[in-house]
Amino acid sequence: MSEISDKSRPGTGEERGEGKFPRGLVLRLFAYLVAGHLFAGFLYLLFMLGGQNQ
Repeated sequence: MSEISDKSRPGTGEERGEGKFPRGLVLRLFAYLVAGHLFAGFLYLLFMLGGQNQ
């Protein structure tokens, strides 16, 4: 019997999930973006408060 099983067939990119970002990468990217903006806002606040004291 030369029938090929589903597991040994090369799947298309859509079947294997290619073309989509892995969930962990998306969560990490979102966390870095939020943390980066919070840090930038904190630095902005420090410079604004520091500039008022002069």
